[in-house]
Amino acid sequence: MADPRNTDVTSQGEGDNNLSPNRLKWYKNQNDPKTRRLLADDEKYFLKQSLSTPCLSAIKKAEGLWIEDTSGRRYMDFHGNNVHHIGYGHPRLIAAVKKQMDDLPFAPRRFTCDPAVELARKLAEITPGELGRVLLATGGSDAIDMALKLARMVTGRHKTVSFWDSFHGAGFGGSSVGGEELFRGQPLGPMLPGAEHVAPFACYRCPYGHQGRDGKANYELCDLACANMVRYVLEKEGDVSAVIAEPVRAVPYIPPPGFWQSVRRACNDAGALLIFDEIPNGLGKTGRMFSCEHFDAVPDILVCGKALGGGLLPIAAMIAHPDLNQAGLKSIGHYTHEKNPVTCRAALTTIEIIESENLVDNAATVGAYALDRLKDMEQRHDIIGDVRGLGLVMGIELVMGPGDKTPNIDTADRILYRCLENGLSFKNSMGNVLTLYPPLITTKSDIDHAFSIIDQAISAE
Repeated sequence: MADPRNTDVTSQGEGDNNLSPNRLKWYKNQNDPKTRRLLADDEKYFLKQSLSTPCLSAIKKAEGLWIEDTSGRRYMDFHGNNVHHIGYGHPRLIAAVKKQMDDLPFAPRRFTCDPAVELARKLAEITPGELGRVLLATGGSDAIDMALKLARMVTGRHKTVSFWDSFHGAGFGGSSVGGEELFRGQPLGPMLPGAEHVAPFACYRCPYGHQGRDGKANYELCDLACANMVRYVLEKEGDVSAVIAEPVRAVPYIPPPGFWQSVRRACNDAGALLIFDEIPNGLGKTGRMFSCEHFDAVPDILVCGKALGGGLLPIAAMIAHPDLNQAGLKSIGHYTHEKNPVTCRAALTTIEIIESENLVDNAATVGAYALDRLKDMEQRHDIIGDVRGLGLVMGIELVMGPGDKTPNIDTADRILYRCLENGLSFKNSMGNVLTLYPPLITTKSDIDHAFSIIDQAISAE
C-alpha cells in the first residue's frame, strides 16, 4: 500500500508547509502550558494534513485585524483565510446575528425567509453585469460544485478548462478543476473526468517562456500567449462547458492587460461559460467590489464566499446570469443551511458594513500606498525578485539574487517565522512568495508597522 503521507517538505503550493524545520522549531518553542496542552490535544484528535496540523498556536481572541494566542502574544493578521474583510468581531455584525437568532434561528429548506431574500437581492445588486440568479451554500467548495453542475446542465457538456496552480476548493469538484498538487493526484486517485488544465498567467515566471525586458513583462512580445492557449484548448476540445478561474490569482498574480477580454471572447466563440471564482478576493479586497471589475470582463457565473460571512459564520453564494435559470428539474445545491436566516443575516450585514464604511475605497487607497512601499523595499533588497499587488492582495517573491529567479524557499520560510516572532502573521504561497491579505479596515499606519517587521526580517538574512 502506498504511504499516504507527503514526506517531501519542499513540495509547496497553496500555503506554507507545516512540516518544515522552522515550523517544527516554532512548535517546540511554544512554552506556555495551556498552549502546549491545546496543541498536543489538537494533534492527538485531528487527522494530520498538510497546511493545518500541527498548528502554529492556539487562539483565544480575534478583534479587528488582530489575533491573540493563549500565551498572550498578539499578531497583526495579514492572512485570516480571507474571511476578515471587515475585521474580526465587528460589533454591528455580532449585534445583527444575535438579534436574528432571537427573531428566527432557522428556516427549513422548503421555506424561504426575509434574510435569504434580502441577501439574494443584494448580491444581484452588487455583482457586475446582469448576474442575478442566486444559490447559497455553506462554503466556497460547495458553491464551486454548484457552478460546475449548472454549467454542465446548461451546455450539455462536462469538460472544463482551468489553470494549473489554482485553488478552487477542497471538495472533489474544486480539487479537480484546481491545480494544486496538495489537493489532487496520487494517492487520492482519479479526479473528475474532463477537467483540462493549461498553464496560468504568471508574467514574472511566464510558463510560456517569454522573458520580457529588464525583468518586466513585454506584452507586445508575448502577444498574450496565456490567453491564446485558452482559446486553443477550447477550439481543440470543442465540447467544454466552462472556463473557471480566479480573475486575480491568489499567489498573487495580476493578469496582463486584455487577458480576460480575450478569454471572454474565446468562451463566447466556443459556446463555453466563464466562471469567476471570487471566493478569496471578492467583496472589495482588490479595491473594487469584485476583482473582475478591474478588467472589463463579466462572467456567466460568479462565486463568492469566505468573507461573505464576516469572519463569523460560513456562507457562500453562486450568482448566475438569468439565462442560466435552467436547473428547475434538478437539485444542484439544496443544502440544509441553504437559506439559514442567521448566516444570511451575517452575509447581508457584512455587505452593508463594507458599503457604509467605504471599505472598498479604503482597500484601493491603502493598497496603492502599500504597493509603493513594496516597490521601495524591492529596490533595497536583492533577494526580492518581484512585488505585485492590487488593492490589499499583495505578494513579495523571494529569489536567490539579482538575475537569478530561482525560488528562495528556505529564506521565505525563515522570514515567515521571524515575522511571527515579531507579531505579524501571513502565509507563504508557492514556497517563496510572502503573500499578504490584510483586511479592508487596514490603515496606512498598519501597513507601515507590518512592512517594518517584514523589512527587518529580510534585512536579517
